[in-house]
Amino acid sequence: MEIQLISEFRAIAEFSERLGPAVSIFGSARASPATPSYQLAYDVAALLAAARYSVLSGGGPGVMRAANAGARSVGGHSVGINIALPFEPLDLSMQDTSLLFSEFFTRKLALLHHSEAFVFLPGGVGTLDEAFELLTLMQAGKLDRRPVALIDRSFWSGLLEWMRAQVLGRGLIGEEDFTQLAAFDAPQDAVNHVTSGLHRRSTEFTESG
Repeated sequence: MEIQLISEFRAIAEFSERLGPAVSIFGSARASPATPSYQLAYDVAALLAAARYSVLSGGGPGVMRAANAGARSVGGHSVGINIALPFEPLDLSMQDTSLLFSEFFTRKLALLHHSEAFVFLPGGVGTLDEAFELLTLMQAGKLDRRPVALIDRSFWSGLLEWMRAQVLGRGLIGEEDFTQLAAFDAPQDAVNHVTSGLHRRSTEFTESG
């Protein structure tokens, strides 16, 4: 296992050197092409790719395949960060670049540390785990604060309301933990949030330098 992990960390380092600006898209592997989530992922990926961002996804079916396909539809760079699972066949047909991991934590490392911004669509415990790990890394200063767009207000609004009322309300997190986070229904609004947030981040970095 140690040799495998070293190989995966080396692949991440080599991959990051040639990636360029990228946005990761997360969501359910169970979303079929007939679901709103699939179409939303396709549309937001196409908009991001048209804005010259590489689109990273978890490499699986559902939202992840939709993200790869959306980026490809406009000639963008589609990247699949895949993991080998016994119950989920790999489909690399919509990926321009494919990396295969054996461990979830190295896969998440590739997705979280090599993206300028993040887009989350409805998903299950895996998607929620990725979202909260991202928020934890930014809160702890292990990752610079970056724009986070949640798509489909009807899915995310209850969670955000609970976090504000219970977690923030009890002083367990700070208001600054919400500054990069916003929920949207329209893909273009989510992309605008990402691009405007990245512009502000670039301006702040330039001014501080």
